[in-house]
Amino acid sequence: MNSIAPVILFVYNRPDHTIRTLTALEKNKQADQTTLYIYSDAAKNENSIDAVAEVRKIIHKPWNFKQVIIVERTENWGLAANVIDGVTKVVNEHGRIIVLEDDLETSAFALDYFNQALTHYKDEDQVMEISGYGYPLKDLNKLPETFFFRVANSWGWATWDRAWKHFNPNIDELVSDFTAEQIHQFSIEGKENFWKQVQEFKAGKINSWAIRWYASVFKKNGLVLYPRNSMTQNIGNDGSGTHTASESTYQVKLAESPVRYFPTEISENKQAYEAIKYFYAHRKGSLFNRGIRFLKKKINEFNK
Repeated sequence: MNSIAPVILFVYNRPDHTIRTLTALEKNKQADQTTLYIYSDAAKNENSIDAVAEVRKIIHKPWNFKQVIIVERTENWGLAANVIDGVTKVVNEHGRIIVLEDDLETSAFALDYFNQALTHYKDEDQVMEISGYGYPLKDLNKLPETFFFRVANSWGWATWDRAWKHFNPNIDELVSDFTAEQIHQFSIEGKENFWKQVQEFKAGKINSWAIRWYASVFKKNGLVLYPRNSMTQNIGNDGSGTHTASESTYQVKLAESPVRYFPTEISENKQAYEAIKYFYAHRKGSLFNRGIRFLKKKINEFNK
């Protein structure tokens, strides 16, 4: 198995974000050793045709990777189907994979972190994902350089075929036997709306691959490795995305140095768990700040 994992990048109709994502990724020291798969979804409607065409011009530029393999959809798949299909094919071929979307800016040390972690935990079945994103937590520097937490994150991540084989797209099969206590723990003791996302998916209100991946990991008692200093920044929380509204709560400072510490004990870090639970409980801020964010969301929806 090649120790340098392939990267799969999903793009759609945001040329400016795509350029920023590829430019940052190209600055990684292992970029020229990395095979990059780019999955470009087709336009959903006439309004997106020009933007999709512009994105496809960008991805065909001579980016400095070992190899660039482009898959251009001829019809609109939507993000969930695109991710599930693309990740399954690439991880089954290579055994490991790093997954990005077109709104993620990476630290120059992201590929090094992902590849080190993928090698370090390749035989640890309980470790099912490597998260690139690190939360903007209170007293962040009191946490270890990397730690385990239960939630599977979708803002830049990596996994192995041994873990992805447990992904179950059928939400009813996934959660039919969840107990009240499991639902409570799945939602970080009620501090984050993960269970609400499950219900919204079942009701046809959202079409999230990520909530199904987290449920799949949770059901296997899996763990996710997180960096203290984030390796990814979501630049799509400016209201430009299909599934996102303008939001600054999750903004972070990207890591400026490589990761040197990886925990040997495979268990959830209690200190990190409490810090993330506190973040979830307090991230919405005052009623005034919540109102401002709600208005921004509605304005963004109207403009779309």
